[in-house]
Amino acid sequence: MFELKILTHFAAAHQLRLVAKKCENLHGHNWKVEVCVAGEKLNSAGVLIDFGELKAHVNEIVGTLDHKYLNDLEMFSGNPSSENIAVYIADALSERLAGTGIKISRVTTWESEDACATYSP
Repeated sequence: MFELKILTHFAAAHQLRLVAKKCENLHGHNWKVEVCVAGEKLNSAGVLIDFGELKAHVNEIVGTLDHKYLNDLEMFSGNPSSENIAVYIADALSERLAGTGIKISRVTTWESEDACATYSP
């Protein structure tokens, strides 16, 4: 099994409902996103997937979130929590990689240096 990891960032604002009062206020984060993909077979170039191709997919997905008010986005009809952001990125990337034999291992969204959520499909 081979696993690759890439990192990217985005900035956005949100308000969380039904959590600690402080987080229910409008606030923003500079999220760090870690994406790990895995697969059994390397391609003819000897790689699972080119890092540039993987980064392009992830950057397009993250671009839909960057500098947005996440509560206004259709994909977050519930709370736009770090957990739900990780699920959204994982699901969107999984659609893009369908049929390649590459699976999403995990997506971690860091909302600060000491707080993150990880989703493993």
